Amino acid sequence: MWWRPGDDTLRKLRRWNSAIQRVRCRIEKIFGTWKRSYGLRRMRWRGLAKASLQVCLTAMAYNLKRTASILGTAAA
Repeated sequence: MWWRPGDDTLRKLRRWNSAIQRVRCRIEKIFGTWKRSYGLRRMRWRGLAKASLQVCLTAMAYNLKRTASILGTAAA
């Protein structure tokens, strides 16, 4: 599939990646912060429901901290 004569698959893939690069970069940065600072390298509990609860709580903590940071810089 990749290197057939007359095939422009690689060019299409590069164009697709450049189009979504900005969005992917922002999302992956958040996931990296969750893993590094909020302990999401491992799940604390077993099971899909409890694991999704941990991710939701992590997201809430991240958003609260980010909101406080944004409001603190806006008020200053």
